[in-house]
Amino acid sequence: MHDYIKERTIKIGRCLVETKHTVRTIAKEFGVSKSTVHKDLTERLPEINPELANQVKHILEYHKSIRHLRGGEATKIKYRKTRSPKSSEKLVTVK
Repeated sequence: MHDYIKERTIKIGRCLVETKHTVRTIAKEFGVSKSTVHKDLTERLPEINPELANQVKHILEYHKSIRHLRGGEATKIKYRKTRSPKSSEKLVTVK
C-alpha cells in the first residue's frame, strides 16, 4: 500500500471520529468518492490502526442504524420546498 493512501486513510478515520460526519460529507471534504472513503475505513484502516478502526466501526454502525430516519427527513424537506402552498390558492367557481 502506498504511503499517501495510508496517510489519507488515517486522516479520514480521525476526521470521522472527531466530527462524526457521514461518509458522503467526508468524501466531499477529501475530494474522493464515497466508495473510496468506505473502503479506507472498513478494509484499510484495520490493518493500519486497529484501535482507530474500532472507533470508526461504532460510528459507522450508528449511522447505518439511523439512515432510514435521515432519508425520511431529507425526503420530507425536499417535498416541502417543491410543493406549492395550497392555502393561498384561490378557487374559482363556474356557474
